[in-house]
Amino acid sequence: MEQKNPIQVADRLFLTLETLAQTGPISLADLSRQLELNKSTTHRLLCSLIYMGYVKQDPENQKYDMSLKLLTLSNKLLSRMDILEHVRPYLKELSQETGETVHFVQQDGLDAVYIYKEESYQNSVRMVSKVGNRIPLYCSGVGKAIAADMEEYQIKSFWDNSNIQKLTPHTITDFSAFLQRIEEVRENGYALDDEENELGVRCIAVSIPDYRGRPKYAFSISAPAARMSDERIQELSGIVLKVKDEILNTL
Repeated sequence: MEQKNPIQVADRLFLTLETLAQTGPISLADLSRQLELNKSTTHRLLCSLIYMGYVKQDPENQKYDMSLKLLTLSNKLLSRMDILEHVRPYLKELSQETGETVHFVQQDGLDAVYIYKEESYQNSVRMVSKVGNRIPLYCSGVGKAIAADMEEYQIKSFWDNSNIQKLTPHTITDFSAFLQRIEEVRENGYALDDEENELGVRCIAVSIPDYRGRPKYAFSISAPAARMSDERIQELSGIVLKVKDEILNTL
């Protein structure tokens, strides 16, 4: 049964914010079309968000955009994540040692959310990922690393509730094949995203449990497939497993 927001205006307010986050500065007419609402309703939503400080209007072109208030809230949330402060030095060193981009994620429902990114400046190709972006558990290295620490009923639950799509020719869409891959993760200690979420990008990932030992976090090394041969993956596996041990031994 589909659940509905009991407060419709809250649903519309957050939809407006989410749309502004995607579009950037936008006119009232264009935003109304995006929201599929009439101009008067959209204007009232914007006025409310401006009053609360979440939206601003450019006095010159009259376009609307998000303010920095949500960023302030996000920073306050991130500052409470002690795990992030703990792992940051290890991830910085890992990026410097390997010359590749390192991500740290937290599970949130059916997805993993990027909560830290250490960009490598040793290579010209940059990863497009950003802190705050979400990536599905079923088709990512970090997702499989976290899933490998779950009970099978938990894996089945997130799989059944995920919108399983073949994002690339390599995306696993069969549950039995996914479970087989999870067994490989458990045997090897690390997971791979073998161009399953984005063509041309391979990742190697390991999990980090929360303070209660529950599956919750993971970190990964991501790079263009041209720099992530099977031999390179094998080399990186020893490095990421070593870093994982160092983190766990100091938590």
